[in-house]
Amino acid sequence: MFILSIELIETAIVILLMIVAQFISNRAINNALKRFRFTLQRRRLITKLINFIVFLLSAIAIVAIWGIDQSELFLFLSSVVTVIGIAFFAQWSLLSNMTSALILFFNHPVKIGDSIEIFDKDFPVKGTIKNIGYYFVQIETENKQLYTIPNSVLLQKMISVKIN
Repeated sequence: MFILSIELIETAIVILLMIVAQFISNRAINNALKRFRFTLQRRRLITKLINFIVFLLSAIAIVAIWGIDQSELFLFLSSVVTVIGIAFFAQWSLLSNMTSALILFFNHPVKIGDSIEIFDKDFPVKGTIKNIGYYFVQIETENKQLYTIPNSVLLQKMISVKIN
């Protein structure tokens, strides 16, 4: 009975620390990204990513507190990694698009609202960037058509950016 209450207290402490860490990291990220003039949407996306990492670390700590059998945990995690690996192999471009999204957020001169032209001999696109997500960039053309282009394609093609 006493051991169970200690585990509950430790779990509550980890959850409290997770909430505090998320609050502090959200404020720090927002302040830093405001300084670099990132858009609100980019700040939200980066905040979600950091919150997920904090949650994952908290979940690992809670699993350690409750003393889950390591062999069972390893079996579960290896099964999850296998399923994710098969999913990435089946759709390998997802991983490259997520990586491309990070590159677009930090090192690429395009942002939401910019007018761009993608030079592609088969399918050229000219329009305004409406959204940049984890996997896709949405571009609205002058005749109000919305194109969804994978992030990796935006990095691979030559583009022209008209800065507003």
